[in-house]
Amino acid sequence: MPRLSRTFAFAVPLSALLAGCATPPPAPPPPPTQALPAPPPPTTTRGEFTIAALPLDVWNAIGDVVVRTPDAGYDSRAQMLGLYAVHYRGEQFLLLAHALPLSESIRVLTTSVTARTPDGAPIDSDASAGLLAVLQQELPAEIERVHARQAAADAAEKAAATSHAAKKAKKKTRRGR
Repeated sequence: MPRLSRTFAFAVPLSALLAGCATPPPAPPPPPTQALPAPPPPTTTRGEFTIAALPLDVWNAIGDVVVRTPDAGYDSRAQMLGLYAVHYRGEQFLLLAHALPLSESIRVLTTSVTARTPDGAPIDSDASAGLLAVLQQELPAEIERVHARQAAADAAEKAAATSHAAKKAKKKTRRGR
């Protein structure tokens, strides 16, 4: 038995040593990951709003608000299209102001204000939503300032025309003497 025990004493550690050196079978490769499909482009613009005012008044007020807003400016504009090409916080996009048709739900002249990509598609970005929020907050007061400015310009024009007509009439009376 001593010989068997000595053989057994060598065999057990040797088998444990060999078992520890054996390489485990390779793990199966992970299944290929499928790329998630790109989300569809937005169909509406976050932050778009309506305001009860004439489109021309809204368009004029948008320009005034944009030039006073930090990190914002306009690159071009088109009054007939109600359009401003603007940049805000490093992003370029379009601002549109257009009239909504009168209907059962819209009884006063109302203007929609929205933002679009330079290609004209709806945009969903923090910059466009941020500028639309600024406009929504400041446009009502700015439209009132635009009205006041226009009324003052009309009054000055009328006063100048009246003054011119009075001077002309005064000249006629002097000549007629």
